[in-house]
Amino acid sequence: MRARLAWLNARRMLRGVNRSNSPSWLALVVGILIGVGASFAAAVWAGKSEQGASADRLPWADAQLLAEVLERVKHDYVDPVDDHQLLRAAIHGMVSSLDPHSEFLEGADYDEVKISSSGEYSGVGIEVSMQDDSVVVIAPIDGSAAAAAGIRTGDAIIGIDGVPVEANSLDDVIRRMRGPEGSEVRISIERDGVAEPIEFRLKRTRIALHSVKWSMPEPGIGYVRISQFSETTGEDVQAGIKALKARNGGKPITGLVLDLRNNPGGVLEAAVAVADEFLDKGIIVSAKGRTPESKFQMDATRGDDLAGAPIVVLVNAGSASAAEIVAAALRDNHRAKLMGRRTFGKGSVQTVIPLSDDRAIKLTTSRYFTPSGASINHKGIMPDIVLERDPKSVTESAANESTEIENDAEVKRALQELHRSFTASRQPQT
Repeated sequence: MRARLAWLNARRMLRGVNRSNSPSWLALVVGILIGVGASFAAAVWAGKSEQGASADRLPWADAQLLAEVLERVKHDYVDPVDDHQLLRAAIHGMVSSLDPHSEFLEGADYDEVKISSSGEYSGVGIEVSMQDDSVVVIAPIDGSAAAAAGIRTGDAIIGIDGVPVEANSLDDVIRRMRGPEGSEVRISIERDGVAEPIEFRLKRTRIALHSVKWSMPEPGIGYVRISQFSETTGEDVQAGIKALKARNGGKPITGLVLDLRNNPGGVLEAAVAVADEFLDKGIIVSAKGRTPESKFQMDATRGDDLAGAPIVVLVNAGSASAAEIVAAALRDNHRAKLMGRRTFGKGSVQTVIPLSDDRAIKLTTSRYFTPSGASINHKGIMPDIVLERDPKSVTESAANESTEIENDAEVKRALQELHRSFTASRQPQT
């Protein structure tokens, strides 16, 4: 009844509003809509607690403030601003204020999300995140123009095509770095230890997200590199293990180096599929949110493609999100040793929720937890074996191509650890 009265009052008020002549009509409508929403919420919660009354009053006060601000902007701003522009800005601001990973998607922004999920897009190949009001490189994508040019994890992007990057402008930075295939873009970055900004001129290319590579650096020992997690990653890893077994004369693989360095993450289900390749049982990841869909636990299924052969997982500061899920699942289930440096620390799950008229919101819906029950958000994962970064190594600044692993000191160190595992497994037990 209360909600119905709110709607009736709204209709009465709107009858007297002249949209073209009244500067306050937008503010009035926004106030009415928020008030109606509060009325619905109050109707649902009525009688449950005394706090419901104060919760009902607060949205009305906020609606009044919003209405006042909208009216002053409409009336006093130096340039005319139409209603559509103001309301869209309010929506964008509302969602993006939640956290750096949530955003309202429409037009080109939503198209880019759909393109990325399909497996490829046109750009320079940089995964970025907001940190302390700066756009910071999480990792360059293997094989991309950014990786070939030497852009590194931790670099801060300060300009694109000569235009400075503004604080809290992650969406704008991503949009400006992407563009037609073959076009060029100039990116200016700041780097720790370097006094002057560094400028890169990069050519946009098609960035393929089918990003699993494999090789056999030693007889019987496999190397699998995952640069990020797309919808096909689980199948690609399975195919890679099958190919390695074939290269080994059909015999089982005796050990594996799983390289997740500079892997910015991606599709959650792909990370679960990869971890499940090497686990016979146990929890892979769990998550907690407010809705039933955001609360889940994913467990390993029977069948370990390596039949228990030792695994060393390489990680660093560019290993984030889905890469951290795999690393934690394998370590917490005592299936692998982690080697390298502390990971990035992104422990949240985003869901793209479609809206009307080809729009959507990308919303943080869950926080995930490792099999041991730990949250790695803003903390990262400390490896079992910590390695100092070699300034001469390619691992922090360029792609980890399978053809280059013979020159990679960290891969060599991982191979040594596998040999140590072989030796330990042969020692008599007392």
